[in-house]
Amino acid sequence: MSKSASMSTDTIQVKGKKQKSQILQAMVEALYRFNPRALFGSPILFTLWLAAVMATLESLLGQPLSGVAPSLAWQLTAWLWLTLWFANFAETLAEGRGKARADSLKAGMSQLKARRVTSPQDDKGEWVPATSLLKGDLVLVRSGEMIPADGEVVAGIASVNEAAITGESAPVIRESGTDRSGVTGNTTVVSDQIWVHISNNPGESTLDRMIALVEGAKRQKTPNEMALDALLVGLTLIFLLVVATLPWFLDYNGTQVPRLYLLALFITLIPTTIGGLLSAIGIAGMDRLVKLNVIAKSGRAVEAAGDVRTLLLDKTGTITFGNRMADELIPAPGVDPSLLAQAAMLASLGDNTPEGKSILTLASKSHTRPSQLESDILIPFSAETRLSGLDRNGHHYRKGAVDAVLRYLSLDRKAVPELILKSVDNIARQGGTPLLVCTHEKLLGVVYLKDIIKPGIKARFQILRHMGIRTVMITGDNPLTAAAIAAEAEAGVDDFIAEATPEKKLAYIRQEQADGRLVAMCGDGANDAPALAQADVGLAMNEGTQAAKEAGNLVDLDSNPTKLLDVVLVGKQLLVTRGALTTFSIANDVAKYFAILPALFIAAYPQLGALNLMLLGSPESAILSAIIFNALIIVALVPLALRGVSLKGTAASLLRRNLLIYGVGGLIVPFIGIKLIDLVITGLGLV
Repeated sequence: MSKSASMSTDTIQVKGKKQKSQILQAMVEALYRFNPRALFGSPILFTLWLAAVMATLESLLGQPLSGVAPSLAWQLTAWLWLTLWFANFAETLAEGRGKARADSLKAGMSQLKARRVTSPQDDKGEWVPATSLLKGDLVLVRSGEMIPADGEVVAGIASVNEAAITGESAPVIRESGTDRSGVTGNTTVVSDQIWVHISNNPGESTLDRMIALVEGAKRQKTPNEMALDALLVGLTLIFLLVVATLPWFLDYNGTQVPRLYLLALFITLIPTTIGGLLSAIGIAGMDRLVKLNVIAKSGRAVEAAGDVRTLLLDKTGTITFGNRMADELIPAPGVDPSLLAQAAMLASLGDNTPEGKSILTLASKSHTRPSQLESDILIPFSAETRLSGLDRNGHHYRKGAVDAVLRYLSLDRKAVPELILKSVDNIARQGGTPLLVCTHEKLLGVVYLKDIIKPGIKARFQILRHMGIRTVMITGDNPLTAAAIAAEAEAGVDDFIAEATPEKKLAYIRQEQADGRLVAMCGDGANDAPALAQADVGLAMNEGTQAAKEAGNLVDLDSNPTKLLDVVLVGKQLLVTRGALTTFSIANDVAKYFAILPALFIAAYPQLGALNLMLLGSPESAILSAIIFNALIIVALVPLALRGVSLKGTAASLLRRNLLIYGVGGLIVPFIGIKLIDLVITGLGLV
């Protein structure tokens, strides 16, 4: 066996052991949740606990009072407790999946020290426990030290390793006075030093929020969950009235049914399946969000993401790369293209800007990249001259903005070849940036710099369009540039906001909301804060300003704006999964009517024989089979609740598929399952 294969096998074994450990731990923790105070927040589970307690009392009283044979009574009681255990197990397993991650995040927090200072000029300070830091404190963090808490850089610049939070090993730059001033606790400074203004009190940091999310410790029910809880309570009350009135109908016909049977009937008829899985679905949704390295400040935001109809995305860094790149070299009349390429590369050797490097990359694809000589004099690009260049052996190569190059050549626009002027105008009209290349005596041509759309972004926009989500590009560029980018990204960009100001963003969001559409937005700057606060789903970048992070209801630790698309999918999956399993649960209950009611009451009402489709062995086996199925189906659906329902296909095809699988399937599965269990019970002589 190869070394890699051996390592792979070891990894699988370690993962398998971890999964087994998590399952065993969840089984034990599920027992602790038999406390009625822990169950009171879940109406279905609390009702199930009451029924199990009453069944236990009936079994203890014995056959003379319960009217049920002891063996059957205790079997029914045991399966009622098992149903409750399985429902609790689903929730504890969902929470347990994140506890290992939470433990790793907690590691080292208690032992962390911080150098608290009085001002950005103080480079000494005093060492204090990180847990004692309060909002408003100022700390100095040097190379090799860990940032003690969330905050904002107010002085200095440094490289920060955020692998402990994001999993990304490449260091990132954090500096004061920019949109990249935000830092996260438990990340490490790898160079230089920074002064950090603490923005959270102990227990309120990004790390604390993530730990609470993955542990399920402070997870609050979303509006959708609360609405579903109300529905389940209503259905439970209806079935309680139905079952409570059955004895009077039976007395009328001189028939008696034991209270234990009625208890079991009641539990099988109420929607215990979705009641047992509801919390697990919500926790699993949060878990998927955490895996994306997104912190949710509220469950409402995640749920709202599933109903988003308008998505606002920044152009720069989201739809396009962060900087414009060279796309084409256009030679002047009579100029050899290779001469233009060589001159452009020479003039860019001293240009360390992304634009200058992109010219070298473009030209070197078809021409040999020149090497720098010791005698060369480099002219670095500066904002003042707007030129860069190189002097070699009496030859002067320059590249820069149109006006700057013409000024360098002392050339009037009228003397510029018409082809060059047309190229410059066309580039500007398309939203690009034209640069001229020249020697000290001659104009050689034009470099076309343009916004390059990220690979794959069009495909993602197409997915959003199929989902009925309208995409809006936000940019500070002029309308010409914005229109050009929007046209190139026509696969999904339905609109754009040019020369975007905070007021423009707010006005657009409010108009969309006034028309009844939920709006999502991502941003990282202080100027994005008003719009992030106004949007239904506001995704703030972790590397951004503190104002943006406080305004948003979601924080992306990776600072990847396109992740908003993934958040939308998580929200939709959460809603679809909850809806699909609710459909399955209610369909289950309908099927169980045909299983239990005819078997139990056919003696009193012979007409029910027409509904006795399952032909179960006896009333006793019917009720026991239904109880067993009711318990086992919860366990069977736990993996689906944790994984979530697939979102493949269009909305219409998804609806048809879910109705077929969870609606029709929910009707058929109980018929098959209860009949098989009945055959086993009868064959083993358990009743």
